[in-house]
Amino acid sequence: MRSSPLPRMSRRGRVTIGVLVGVFVLFTVLGWGVQAWTDWLWYEEVRYTQVFTGVLATRLLLFLVVGLGLALVVGGNLWLAHRLRPRMRPHSLEQATLERYRMVLEPRLGLWISLAALVIGIFAGLSAQSRWNQWLLFRNGGDFGVKDPEFGVDVGFYVFQLPFWRYLLGVGFTAVVLALLGALAVHYVFGGVRLQGVGDRMTGAARAHLSTLVAVFVLLKAVAYVLDRRAMLLEYNEGAKLYGAGYADVNALLPAKEILAYISVVVAIAIIVFSNAVMRNLVWPGISLALLGVSAVAIGGIYPWAVQTFEVKPSAKDKEAPYIQRSIEATRAAFGLIDTKTTPYAANNFVPPASLATDTSVVPNVRLLDPQLVSDAYTQLQQVRGFYDFGPKLDIDRYAVAGKTSDYVVGVREINYTELTDQQNTWINRHTVYTHGYGLVAAPANRVCNGLPYFVSGFLGEPDKEAQGCASAIEEIPAQQPRIYYGERMGADDYAIVGQSDPKRNAEFDRPTQTGGEQYYTYTGEGGVEIGSFTRRLLYAIKEQESNLLLSEAVNENSKLLYVRNPRDRVEKVAPFLTLDGDPYPAVVGGRVQWIVDGYTTAATYPYAERINLQAETTDELTNRGTFQLARENVNYMRNSVKATVDAYDGTVRLYQFDDTDPVLKAWNKAFGGDLILPKDKIPTELREHFRYPADMFKVQRNLLTKFHVTDPGDFYSAQDFWQVPNVPDAPDSGQKQPPYYLWTQFPGQEAPRFQLTSAVTPNGRQNLAALISGSYVDGKPRLEVLELPDQTRTAGPVQVHQQMTNTNSNIRQQLNLLSSNQTSQVQYGNLLSLPFGDGMLYVEPVYVKSNQRQDAYPVLSKVLVSYGDGSYVALADNLSDGIKQLVEQGKQAAQGTPPPAEGTPPPPSGGNNSPPLTGELAVAAGKVQAAIDEVKAAQASGDFERYGKALKALDEAMTAFQQAQKAATPAASASPAASTSPSGSPSPTPSTAPGG
Repeated sequence: MRSSPLPRMSRRGRVTIGVLVGVFVLFTVLGWGVQAWTDWLWYEEVRYTQVFTGVLATRLLLFLVVGLGLALVVGGNLWLAHRLRPRMRPHSLEQATLERYRMVLEPRLGLWISLAALVIGIFAGLSAQSRWNQWLLFRNGGDFGVKDPEFGVDVGFYVFQLPFWRYLLGVGFTAVVLALLGALAVHYVFGGVRLQGVGDRMTGAARAHLSTLVAVFVLLKAVAYVLDRRAMLLEYNEGAKLYGAGYADVNALLPAKEILAYISVVVAIAIIVFSNAVMRNLVWPGISLALLGVSAVAIGGIYPWAVQTFEVKPSAKDKEAPYIQRSIEATRAAFGLIDTKTTPYAANNFVPPASLATDTSVVPNVRLLDPQLVSDAYTQLQQVRGFYDFGPKLDIDRYAVAGKTSDYVVGVREINYTELTDQQNTWINRHTVYTHGYGLVAAPANRVCNGLPYFVSGFLGEPDKEAQGCASAIEEIPAQQPRIYYGERMGADDYAIVGQSDPKRNAEFDRPTQTGGEQYYTYTGEGGVEIGSFTRRLLYAIKEQESNLLLSEAVNENSKLLYVRNPRDRVEKVAPFLTLDGDPYPAVVGGRVQWIVDGYTTAATYPYAERINLQAETTDELTNRGTFQLARENVNYMRNSVKATVDAYDGTVRLYQFDDTDPVLKAWNKAFGGDLILPKDKIPTELREHFRYPADMFKVQRNLLTKFHVTDPGDFYSAQDFWQVPNVPDAPDSGQKQPPYYLWTQFPGQEAPRFQLTSAVTPNGRQNLAALISGSYVDGKPRLEVLELPDQTRTAGPVQVHQQMTNTNSNIRQQLNLLSSNQTSQVQYGNLLSLPFGDGMLYVEPVYVKSNQRQDAYPVLSKVLVSYGDGSYVALADNLSDGIKQLVEQGKQAAQGTPPPAEGTPPPPSGGNNSPPLTGELAVAAGKVQAAIDEVKAAQASGDFERYGKALKALDEAMTAFQQAQKAATPAASASPAASTSPSGSPSPTPSTAPGG
C-alpha cells in the first residue's frame, strides 16, 4: 500500500485541536444565543417583537437560501468535474506530479468538496443576510404613481426592485466564477485539462463543462446589460454635472447596451455550439469572446465618448437641456421641494421704520437666548448636584402659557454618570441609586432676567419657595411625572436596576430637598425587563459581563433592568429601517416628558434625482454639540415620514405615521405586519402641537434649494443664479456652515406667527443676502417658503452684517473691546437672526460675556446688537427694546435729512452749518476719511467681501490719521465741534481686515 505524501497528526494533536474548536464554537454560539435572548426580552418589553422576529427570520432565510444555493452550485460543479475525469491519462511528468495530489484528494473527495462548498456557502450567506432590508422592500414595495421620463417605468421598480435584482445578478456572477475556477482546478488535477503531453489539451467532457459555464457567464452579462440600461438613469452625467442619463447616454450608450445584450446572447450560443457540436475546439469560442470584448470597448465606450466629445460638448447647453430639466423635476419631487412657495421680497427699504417700536408680531418674539450658549447657565443655576447635566446644547420648543404662545428654551435635568465623584461611582450607586434625572427646565426664549434665563418650570421643590430672582412663582409648564429614566446623556453601559423587595424602602436618589436633605424614590413604571429569577440574572450577568448582577443583594425578585436608555438608540432599535434626525427634543405632553424623534425614509435609486451624502449635507457648527452626526449614507430620496416618541419615564416607544403618502413607509409597514406604524389620525392633538420642522431634513432641502430653486435648464447650466449657505457669521474662516434657527415669528405673506426653522442664503461667491428659506407646519403639513431678494440687492448677508455691526462703528467696537478687556472675560455671539420687516431686513444678534476668572463661569447676555437695511443703521444696547428705539430714532433723523450716525467718525469737511471750515492738514485728513467712508459704502453695495474688508482697513487708517491731525492742531481747532470724533474722544481700535475679523 502506498503511503500518504502528507504526515499524519498524532491523536493528542487531533484531540487538542478538536477541544479548541469546540470551545470556540461553544463561546460563539453562547454569545449569539445570549444576545438573541436578551434582544427578544427587550423587544417584548417595548412590544415590538414583530421587528425582532421579522428581521431575524429574513436574515436566516437569506443566509440559508443564498448560502445553500451558492454551495450547491459550486459543490455540484466540483463533483461534476470529478465525474467527468478521464479514465485513462497519458503518461507525462506533469501527470506524475499531480498523482500525489490525487492520492490525497481521492479517498475523501466528497468531504473536501463538502468543506469547500460549506465555506463558500457560509460566506455567501453572511453577505446575503445583511441584505434583509433590500429583500423586504423587494417583497413588499408597491408603486410610486410616478413614471421615469425615459422608459415610462414606475419609480417603484427602481426603489424596490432594482437593488435586489442587481444583488442577485452579482450572486450569479460570483457563483459562476467560483464554479468555473473550481471546475478548472479539478479538471486539471484529474487530467481533464493538460498543459503537457501529446494529443488534445482538454477532454471533450471537460470542454463541454467549462464552455457551458463560460456561456452562462456571458448570458449573465447580457442580463447585466439589460439592467444597466435602467441603472443609467441613476448614474452621474458629467456633461450636465447632474445625475441621470444625459444626451450621450440616451442617444449612444443606451442603444449600445441593447446591442451588447444581443451580442452577448449570440456569443453564448456560439461558445456552446462551436466548442461542442461543430469544431470541438476553443478557437472560435475564443474569437467570439474577443469580439464581445472589442464590441464592448467600441460600441459601449468609444462611440459614446465620440458623441459626448464632438456632438455634446460644443453645444452642451442646448443638448443637455431636456435632461437637465428631468434632473430638476426629479430632485424636487424626490426631496419634497415641488410645493416650495417662492415669494419675491424687494427689501428696498434701508431706513428703520417707526413701526418697529410698535410691532406686535416680530419684535416681541425675537429670540434672545441661544440654546447653545445658555446651556452652561442652565447647568450652573439649575444643577443643584454636580452629577446633573443639561448637555452642551438645549432645544427650542413652543408652549401656550396664559393664552399666549411663544418659544421656550428647554432642557432636561439628566444624570451625567461621568460627573459622579470617585466615592459615588461604585457599581451600586451607578446602577441602583443614581438611576434618573428630574424635570424639564424651560425659560422663555425672548425674555431675560439680569442677563440670565427666566426659569418657569422644572423646579426641584415648591415653585413659590424657589422663585427668588430669575424664576416664576408657579410651575408654568407642569409635568405630573417629571422623572427622567431615559435621556440623551445615557450611554450604552448606563443601565439601571430598579425595584425593591421592601415596598417601604426607597433606594433611588430622587432629588435634593429644600432643607438640604435628599429624597428617595422607587420606580413604578411598566418599562424594564424583569430580572428577578436566577436565570434572568445569569443571562444578563453574561451579557453585561458583570458578576454583581448575580451576587448583589440590590438585585431581588422585584428588580427590573432598564437599558438602551438613549431615546434615539431606542427608536433606532425599534425601527432599524429609519434614518433618524440628529436632534431629538423633549416636550411635556399629557403631563409626561416625551422625547420626540424625527424619522426619515430614504432611498438611493430614484431616477434622475440628485444624490447627496447625508453626513456632509447636515454637518454644521452644532454637529456633535448636543446633536448626533448622521452616517455617511448616500441618498437621492428622503421623506420625514415618521414622528417617534419615547416616554422619559417608562421608555414606551411609539411610531406615528406623519407622511401618509410615502410609498417607502407603506412598504416597511407592510413588511412588519401592517400595524407597526400608528396611523396619522392617532397622533394626540397635544403631541401634534409640539411637532417642529426637523433640522436635518431642512438642511438637506435648503442646500438643494441653493441650486434647484433654478428651474430653467439654461439658467441652471450657467449656474449664475446659484446660492450658498453662509459660514458662521462670527467665525467665517472656520469653514463651518451657519446652522438654521427656530423662531416663533411672522414673515411677509404669513397670516399669523408660526414656529419655523429659518436660514439665510447668499449668492454663490458673494456675501450679500439672496433669500430667506423657512420650514414650518401649516394645518399639519410641511411647508417650505422662500423669500427671494432681487439679484442686485444692497441688503447684507449674515457674515457682512456681523462685520458691519462689530467693526464699522468704532463706538460699538470700543464697547465690545471693553467687555473683553484685559483678557478677564470673553465675548460670545448668539444666533444672528435675519428678520424681514417693513420691506427691509432687521438683524438681531445677542452678545454674551463669559468670565475667564472662574472655571464654572457661564455666558451672560450683556448686550444686543441690532441693525437694519444695508448695515448703515446699527445699535448696541443693553436690551432689545433700547436697541429698537435707537434704530427708530436713527430712522427719524434720516427722514429729516440727517444721515445715520457713524459714531467715532469725523463729520464732513465742511464742518457743519455752525462750524468753520477745516483747514490745513486737518482738512486733508477729513477729506481722506470721507473718501474712505464712500469706498466702504460702495464696497458694501457691490457685495465684494474682500473689497469691503480692505475698505474697512482704509477707513480705520484714515480715522487714525485724522485723530493725529486733531492733536497737532491748535487748541481752538481741537475744541471746535467739528473736531469731536467720538463720545469718549479716544481713538478706536483697528478693525480686522480678514473675513473672519
